[in-house]
Amino acid sequence: MTEKTAVLELRNVNKSFGPIDVLHDISLKVNAGEVLCLLGDNGAGKSTLIKTLAGVHKPTSGEMFMDGEKVSFERPKDAADRGIATVHQFGGTFPLMTIGRSFFVGVEPTKRIGPFRIFDRKTANETAVKAVQEFGITRIDDGDRLIGGLSGGERQSLAIARAVHFGARVLILDEPTAALGVKQASHVLRIVLEAKKRGLAVIFITHQVTHAMAVGDHFAVLIRGALAANFMRGEKSREEITDLMAGGEALADLDTEIESHMETHEGHPPPPAH
Repeated sequence: MTEKTAVLELRNVNKSFGPIDVLHDISLKVNAGEVLCLLGDNGAGKSTLIKTLAGVHKPTSGEMFMDGEKVSFERPKDAADRGIATVHQFGGTFPLMTIGRSFFVGVEPTKRIGPFRIFDRKTANETAVKAVQEFGITRIDDGDRLIGGLSGGERQSLAIARAVHFGARVLILDEPTAALGVKQASHVLRIVLEAKKRGLAVIFITHQVTHAMAVGDHFAVLIRGALAANFMRGEKSREEITDLMAGGEALADLDTEIESHMETHEGHPPPPAH
């Protein structure tokens, strides 16, 4: 059986800002219909990796591929044109806009009235509500509602539905459940599974192991910009993943070294104090 070609793949990607190395030799891939969970604590390099995938930063070295073809993004629009959509923590929505207007911001449908073209509010509202309801968000039934009146989970769901509607093939979700309560978070996780079911490649960035394990097929742990672990569902327990994120393997090695040192010197008098 031949291995399927990944929708998005990084090979030996490094990113430096002047003398500061932020990403170190990252090799990762995500397939269609798969959720890759990118785990790491604050400062692990997750944000820089997201921005590199989304075309904000160019890798200092290394290669990126889509569908087996080498790609290079000069700006975020290049990544978006290839079907890479990033949804940030609060959905990237506009609180004082209506749902219909926010859904189509930048690509507004218009209709002609005499010599003028104006925003087609009816089409925008109907399309936005239908797209969101297809993801199971039945509470949103009025495109004229203000975004500011939606819950955090509903905003995330709206942003994901928008990305899918406009042809996203890779969905990068940046801490989508971080600021949400249990009910809203579970709602977003269901949306993630729906996106996976529709064949999208999903990169789910989080530091919450429970949420990752609820949806993930493939897991990668970043520590100080390097890939500390890369494994599939079922290969590690929740406790092992949590330890990894905290640098547990390094701590375990240190403990072993200390124990070994103590055994070697057991019975010997302590060195004289200076």
